[in-house]
Amino acid sequence: MSTQPDLLYSEEEEALRAAVRDLLTDHCDAAGVIARTESDTPHDLALWKSLADGMGLAGLLVPEAQGGQGATHREVAVVLEELGRAVAPVPYLTSAVVATEALLACGDEELLGRLASGRTIGALAVGLHSAPGAAFKAVRLENGTLHGELTGIADAAAADVLLVPADDGGLYAVAADAVTVTPQTSLDLTRPLATVTLDGAPGRRIGDAEVAVRRALRSAAGLLAAEQLGVADWALTETVRYLKERKQFNRPVGGFQALKHRLAQLWLEVVNLRAAARAAADALASGEDTDLTVAVAQAYAAPVAVHAAEEALQLHAGIGMTWEHPIHLYLKRAKADSIAYGTAGAHREALAELVDLQAP
Repeated sequence: MSTQPDLLYSEEEEALRAAVRDLLTDHCDAAGVIARTESDTPHDLALWKSLADGMGLAGLLVPEAQGGQGATHREVAVVLEELGRAVAPVPYLTSAVVATEALLACGDEELLGRLASGRTIGALAVGLHSAPGAAFKAVRLENGTLHGELTGIADAAAADVLLVPADDGGLYAVAADAVTVTPQTSLDLTRPLATVTLDGAPGRRIGDAEVAVRRALRSAAGLLAAEQLGVADWALTETVRYLKERKQFNRPVGGFQALKHRLAQLWLEVVNLRAAARAAADALASGEDTDLTVAVAQAYAAPVAVHAAEEALQLHAGIGMTWEHPIHLYLKRAKADSIAYGTAGAHREALAELVDLQAP
């Protein structure tokens, strides 16, 4: 008989959160992120080096025997909460979670060790919009080389190695300098998308694409909820702080009853999202009811994160509409995340099937 999961944060998880938040407070301020999104280098690779090399966070999911930290999805979720709270432009979800999970399914220890150290950044060449159970595009394998075009690949611009599904059912490791990466127009400038074109690119078969992609996307969907929690929590916290300071008719705006109701509703949604996100991280770590719990978390997370960012924008009034204020970064991240790794609707459909509740 399974025991009830403990969804509270452990002392170790809180210590990890404090360390990551301190680093991000010092090296990932909003003005810097906004400036970076307007430049040709949206990814902050110096920050990535501090997280991956300095703190060893890139290898949290990798066993110690293979060069990682041997932690679980719960610790990764804590890191992602903080990265969401800072809308940090680093390829953590794509390399340390998605590509790493795909490699764990394949058992490629050499490449896994390189990703765990953070010195190599990996990206799974499957569109960011792909849900865990959905079909995904594969490229052609001809005479031992790969040909085709894949779109919507998150963080491909920062990757050193791409994990590419081919039509023979295999997953291939392809060096990033063997393909053409063309930036796409992305709503979320902190997680840019790109088209990857393979024109006779050499690749090394590392495993079965179906198994690896399914595992990677399921973890991505479950842990994305933690990032969405970070976005929503920031939006709520900053809005409450602003409404306490902003005065109208000689009293704090936060004292008006109508705004109190809106904030109370938002607080309830964020608390529920925390429970759903924690449950998904715990289920991924324990392997119990994973598909079900991940579907619940993703069905709930996207609307809450988007609602929190929209409320922050409106309740900051005119200041929230400016480019200088970081709210637009959070709204764009929330909107982009709402279709990443499957929409809320797709996860509700998956959930209905899992509990034998057929749609009308």
